[in-house]
Amino acid sequence: MTSISTGQIELHRHREQFPALANKTYFNYGGQGPMPQRALDAIAQAQIHIQDIGPFSGEFYRWLVPEYKAVKEAIAQELNVPPQTISLTEDVTVGCNIAMWGLEWQAGDHMLLTDCEHQGIVAIAQEIGRRLKVEITTCPVMATLNEGDPVDAIAQHLRPNTRLLVLSHILWNTGQVLPLDKIVEVCKKNDVRILVDAAQSVGSMPLNLTELGADFYAFTGHKWLCGPAGVGGLYVRPEALESLKPTFIGWRSVVIDSEGKPVDWHPDGRRYEVATSDFPLYAGLREAIAIHHEWGTAEQRYQEIRRLSEYLWRSLTALPDIKCLRTSPPESGLVSFQLTNNKPQASVQLVKFLESQKILTRTIADPDCVRACVHYFTLESEIDQLIEEIQRFCALGNG
Repeated sequence: MTSISTGQIELHRHREQFPALANKTYFNYGGQGPMPQRALDAIAQAQIHIQDIGPFSGEFYRWLVPEYKAVKEAIAQELNVPPQTISLTEDVTVGCNIAMWGLEWQAGDHMLLTDCEHQGIVAIAQEIGRRLKVEITTCPVMATLNEGDPVDAIAQHLRPNTRLLVLSHILWNTGQVLPLDKIVEVCKKNDVRILVDAAQSVGSMPLNLTELGADFYAFTGHKWLCGPAGVGGLYVRPEALESLKPTFIGWRSVVIDSEGKPVDWHPDGRRYEVATSDFPLYAGLREAIAIHHEWGTAEQRYQEIRRLSEYLWRSLTALPDIKCLRTSPPESGLVSFQLTNNKPQASVQLVKFLESQKILTRTIADPDCVRACVHYFTLESEIDQLIEEIQRFCALGNG
């Protein structure tokens, strides 16, 4: 008889808090994480409470103040920054919009992106370039996945007129973790601001943004933190605050005088917040963060993610019809791979086949591949199931 360790029992109990895991095998944490029941309950209870006391009442605003403070403190603890450096947004892209539009661009300035940025961020840069006559270029970071130096690739593409570097901490398509501390050093030496798309890093790896020194760090709560969609944030380094002007503006952004007129920006992250939000979501994100802490520290969770991603990577590399993008074990929970048959739409067909078996992955267009994400509470048996179904797909003549 196979014995079950205490750790396995505790893991299964922990997973029971995530109802979405009960009827599917989930590998899409990089797209959206499933919410724990406590987060769902916290949102529902907050909504009911607001309706009970009156959604536009003095009592509501007395309820909101500590809720707002609590979620900022929870996020700040994750990022190792002061709460006042955090602006609450809806998602990563809103945070990137704030940082990218908020610099006072001049015609002829230069913005540098890597060639692995999300299409939403690329579209922002393109419109800034068109509207403000800013030159937009990219540097080849994708080629450094298995060999080469991403720091050197970026340094070679900085110019005397480069104002902003935009890059992801963990690349959403290949799973590569960029050495952000070294890249920040290069940017500081060249007087370049740096904006980090943190869609794949917040909640998946330990972070100390105070030490890292990036100017702007945009993140979301609905991916690796497994919080509700609609709550994210932007960290602005205190030394960079005055260089970033508000673009989206509302009553939350400004200090009001006794006559109800705006007289100044708030002196902290509130200056980039706008107006009414779905405030009950704050309670949901706070509960989601607390549940992760109950399992272990950020470092412990990250090490378990890396252990499981290596297990998945090694299992995939053993398949004759599969090629992993990485030639060494992954540094993140994102594992991307390709079918070697070169058939048109092979990745799309595999993802559809897997979903028909209640196994959720996704395709990536550039490079053309399938991406599977593991979290710290992914089971090895789930990875084994994924591998078995990939083998079956290939055996059916698709590989």
